[in-house]
Amino acid sequence: MTSATARHLRRGVLQAAVDAGAACTSIDIDAFFRIDGETDIEWAPRRTAALRTCAACPVRAACEELALRVGEGDPGADEIVRGGLTGPELAAARVAHAVRLAVAVDADRDTEGSQLDMLMAQRHVVATTSTERVRDGKRVPAAVVQQEHNVRIRSLSLQIAKVRTARRARAGWGVAA
Repeated sequence: MTSATARHLRRGVLQAAVDAGAACTSIDIDAFFRIDGETDIEWAPRRTAALRTCAACPVRAACEELALRVGEGDPGADEIVRGGLTGPELAAARVAHAVRLAVAVDADRDTEGSQLDMLMAQRHVVATTSTERVRDGKRVPAAVVQQEHNVRIRSLSLQIAKVRTARRARAGWGVAA
């Protein structure tokens, strides 16, 4: 995943990517945080090892984007490594990308948008799922399964339309298209 891709994803998708593929999941998470009272000399090799782990991580960009969106990192304290950046580097990136991050955080808070994404994904899964089914060891006729699929697709489509209509009305559209 590239940084450009990560910037356009919602928080839930970013978190799912990190949960599924982060290189640090098999490492003690404490390795990425400075221990209270730890000296610079003690922290430096652990920080370097953490940065090395992040550099090889396939979801580093998603992890960095999450860290920026939640405000991790302090400009005056080198206490964390996240997404391949130290605390001061995260703070500097947050300042450099303040406008973009504000827009991203607002989009993350858009629960209706997230709900629409989820409903449309569910509808796609139902629509593309095979209609061949076996229940209690007996094959169910395709027509019965297809009818169940159609009912589920209609139900999801109605839910999508309802959320879209309400959202458009709140946004000031006279007639929801």
